[in-house]
Amino acid sequence: MTLRTLPPLALALGLALTACGTAEPEPQPTRSPTTAPAPSPSATAPAAPAAVLPTGEPRVVASGLDTPWSVAFLGETALISERDDGDVLELLPDGSTRLIGTVDDVVHNGESGLLGLAVDEQGRLYAYSTGPDGNRIERYALAGEPGTLALGAGETLLDGIPAASNHDGGRLGIGPDGMLYAATGDAGNPDDAQDLDSLGGKILRMTLDGAVPADNPFPDSLVYSYGHRNPQGLAWTADGAMFAAEFGQNTWDELNVVEPGGNYGWPEVEGIAGASGFIDPVQQWNPGEASPSGIAIVEGTVFVANLRGEVLRAVPVADPGSATEHYPGEYGRIRAVTAAPDGTLWFTTSNTDGRGEPAGDDDRIIAVTLG
Repeated sequence: MTLRTLPPLALALGLALTACGTAEPEPQPTRSPTTAPAPSPSATAPAAPAAVLPTGEPRVVASGLDTPWSVAFLGETALISERDDGDVLELLPDGSTRLIGTVDDVVHNGESGLLGLAVDEQGRLYAYSTGPDGNRIERYALAGEPGTLALGAGETLLDGIPAASNHDGGRLGIGPDGMLYAATGDAGNPDDAQDLDSLGGKILRMTLDGAVPADNPFPDSLVYSYGHRNPQGLAWTADGAMFAAEFGQNTWDELNVVEPGGNYGWPEVEGIAGASGFIDPVQQWNPGEASPSGIAIVEGTVFVANLRGEVLRAVPVADPGSATEHYPGEYGRIRAVTAAPDGTLWFTTSNTDGRGEPAGDDDRIIAVTLG
């Protein structure tokens, strides 16, 4: 297997890794969170941007949402997916929302439904959702201007992704290479994660039309990395290193640096194992203190949304084995985190998803200044 050339930061992180999460399980209280050793610096890698952290008082930019799962920006305008009903909302300047359309035939069962969104440079919307025959990725035209947006005609780019009432993955992202990436879960069939013929338990990479890129690590395959249980966070550093967060089972949630063709171990290993043939995470957490969903990278910091942990975690790119915690328990379950065009960081609560304790104005989108 020939791997694509990695950017300098990704290479530095990858060399330091030892080659070798979506029901939210009960934690193992006798085992403390553990981190992998921080990657060693590389003479060929540029200095990572300085880490940034939340500063000032967070403010509510939207409230009264029903299980928001993803936020994507069309220019300055935020688009929000609501998991259970398949609605796509436009956030207006006054903090209210308006429906721009509903994704057809969305099946909500447990954790399935309308999940990740992404917007490309041409202003087209990509949506990952559960349909009658499994999870699928669709692309939609957007008509109108901010304030009058409407969901136009859609086309299916990929279907047949394994689906279940949990472990559906669901995060979408357009990488710095212009390709569309999708995180898929094992849908309750762990062996699919190691099966390169299955789309389950993978990070997939495709063109914006859904085709297999010529430089994917496996010939004629959308599979970019495998051995994932339930990844729900994807983000890239400025020089192209890719991070992903995923739910573990009973022992360890993970933060990984993703290499093309890499095997991240599930279900053979969970967390840092030091086993031959598998890539270890750069950080791991007990599920009761984390359950990570969406992630975003701003400057030199990976921000991780945590559901059961009810915390926004900040991980320095230059030292990904460390972390600081912000707003523990203040906002309840946190599902997604997004860098906004105005330089603030947005994160969404997920207290109406059937597992939280909603406040009167839940669910909300919170914005915080970074510095």
